Amino acid sequence: MSDHTEKVKCLIIGSGPAGYTAAIYAARANMKPVLYQGTQPGGQLTTTNEVENFPGYPDGVTGPEMMLELQKQAERFEADVRDGWVTKVDFSGSTHKVWVNNNKEIHCDTVIISTGASAKYLGLDSEQKYLKLGGGVSACAICDGFFYRNQEVVIVGAGDSACEEAQYLSKLCKKVTMLVRRNEFRASKIMAARVKSTKNIEILFNTETDEVLGDGQLVTGVRVFNNQTNDKHEIPATGFFVAIGHKPNTDIFKNYLKLDETGYIINDPGTSKTNVDGVFVSGDAADHVYRQAVTAAGTGCMAALDAERWLAAKE
Repeated sequence: MSDHTEKVKCLIIGSGPAGYTAAIYAARANMKPVLYQGTQPGGQLTTTNEVENFPGYPDGVTGPEMMLELQKQAERFEADVRDGWVTKVDFSGSTHKVWVNNNKEIHCDTVIISTGASAKYLGLDSEQKYLKLGGGVSACAICDGFFYRNQEVVIVGAGDSACEEAQYLSKLCKKVTMLVRRNEFRASKIMAARVKSTKNIEILFNTETDEVLGDGQLVTGVRVFNNQTNDKHEIPATGFFVAIGHKPNTDIFKNYLKLDETGYIINDPGTSKTNVDGVFVSGDAADHVYRQAVTAAGTGCMAALDAERWLAAKE
């Protein structure tokens, strides 16, 4: 092993609720975990202005604040939290090799993957502006829909997830306008039928977003256009939800780990184990169903316990 190679018992790749919870449990088990925070320290939750559905915060908390508290808790038990991101892995041998920032090589007894998934956005400047401001753009209706009770919102998407989120919003909001780019849904027939039969959901087919409108701080509406006629009109709305899918941040693992067709890591049911011995997964890198902070934290706990037991069986 060269001077530039480090040996660790437990390496956690990625932060967020899953990574930090794994670090807390691994540190308390004396596994001396090293955690690299990745390109977005704290994960997706750092883009969430208010978190009101995580247990233990009766008055709510901002996403960045909660992530800092989780990080401090992990560090209290001497987890080694570091800046940097993993750029390459080699899981072909008995020693798991990981490279950080393209140069530092780490040899790991166990690896916990907590790289999460990134929501897909339309890429409009106005969309990104109000997303960063926390002023009305969201990619998670279940996380943020509560803030739009009795208001009018717009949701973009045509698949099962978009239909589920539209239905969820319809129970909270006065009106939901759904923008579908094609002349039909991609969702299953049963999901599409449910949306079509919901009275306060209006569906606009062949319709795309031209611009998210606002007052400089908050969303006030959406300008849309019909992609068949190019006719434009504005829809009053205080919330703009994007439900066009997520991309799991798992590309660097694809040569070694089993992934589904979207790129989510496939774990053994009821565990955090992957197809590679000693490599475990937690959070949204494997979860395309729930995608909540509390479920991510739970799987972080599972991954640390599985890693601890795996190491104990080897000793």
